[in-house]
Formats: sequence, structure tokens, C-alpha cells
Amino acid sequence: MPDKPIAAGKSSFSLIDAEALFAELALGEDTVLLDLACGAGLYSLAAAERIGGAGKIFAFDLWPEGIQALNEEVAARQIKQIRSGIADATKSIPLEDGSVDLCLLATVLHDFISIQSEAGTIREIRRVLKPGGTLAVIEFKVMDGPPGPPLGIRIAPETVS
Repeated sequence: MPDKPIAAGKSSFSLIDAEALFAELALGEDTVLLDLACGAGLYSLAAAERIGGAGKIFAFDLWPEGIQALNEEVAARQIKQIRSGIADATKSIPLEDGSVDLCLLATVLHDFISIQSEAGTIREIRRVLKPGGTLAVIEFKVMDGPPGPPLGIRIAPETVS
């Protein structure tokens, strides 16, 4: 793995309709969400407004500066649901088997594929998801950007299984 993740510091959060996303994900009071490769945690911070005190948000990334920025924001807002840390999802997600209702991969699956590590990542996601849990993938359309990654590494929805 490189010292700094491929897209460290970039987020697609400002490009999406957050209300539509969270309505589709049907976050509940007791949802356990894993925001994997979370960057500075913009999706996690927004989800925390919708997940009640009985829920949890686990936010992991390889980028220490992103996790630090998230932790500072969590402290400033006094958010109790978010637990964050540095983790390499291609090797191990530091959660127990079957502990997550929903895993969010927001514009990062193409990065795992481009470094040929999606199999290990998906295996880890399956391990931590509860039976019947959901993997939500947000990706850029397969068309020339910007914004987003180069056309050659974008992935079409029908190729994600």
C-alpha cells in the first residue's frame, strides 16, 4: 500500500444528494454503520445526524490526517455515535464478525480494484456484516470527468456483484 491512500483528501459528499442517499439506506435509530475508507468522514458526520443514540458508526481509513480531522470534528460536535480509526481494509477491519448492519463504500471501490485488493476487502466486509446486512456502493458514472477518477478505473453498476 502507498504511504497515502490514492484519493486522500477528496470526497464525493458534496456531489451527492445526501437526503436521497440516507432515505435509500433507511438509517434507523439503532443502525450500525461502517463507513469504510471514510477519508475525513463527511458521510459519517452526516449519518450521525440520522442515527440515534442506540446506533453506532465505525469510520476507518488509511489516511491518518483524515481520521484526525474526523476525530476533531466529532469532539467539537460532541457526537457520541462515531468511533473512528486507522485500518487497512484490504487486510483486516477491526470489528467483530457479524457486527454491522450497513457498510458504505463511497467512491472508493474503484480504488480497491485498481490496486487489485477488492477481493480481500469484500471478504472482510462480508465477515463484519450481519446476516442480511447491506453493502452500499457509491461510484462515479462511467464517463469522462471531472469530477472523479480517470475513466479507465471507473466501474459500472452491473459489474459490481
